[in-house]
Amino acid sequence: MKTQKTEVRVRYDETDRMGVVYYGKYFTWLEVARTEFFRNLGMPYADLESEGIRLMVTKASCAYKSPSTYDELLAIETSIKDVGNTSLAFSYVIFRKDTLIATAETVHVFTDQKGKPIRIPQKARKVLSALTSE
Repeated sequence: MKTQKTEVRVRYDETDRMGVVYYGKYFTWLEVARTEFFRNLGMPYADLESEGIRLMVTKASCAYKSPSTYDELLAIETSIKDVGNTSLAFSYVIFRKDTLIATAETVHVFTDQKGKPIRIPQKARKVLSALTSE
């Protein structure tokens, strides 16, 4: 299974009054990592959207293991967990050096511009399925 690493640095506005990263910000970072994952596969989101394809989030979860604070450099390891007929599941692990910060998963459904689920396009399916068998 192919894993891609994306780095993010914690910005001041991502922390809460206690000085740690606000829990909701992790989902923004997952989106950054997922977008880069697709870009590195040669399938940028912008290209999918120009073809009328959307990826709607149907499930998102995050288990927080250790807090993060301002200016820390975090690494997000992103991989494909599952490829269905119309859906795609991602798995994420977030680290600060050797410390596990969080684990997360998201599930996305491929849809047309009106939000109707569609089968994963063959070109995308071929690329994505190859990643789960590596």
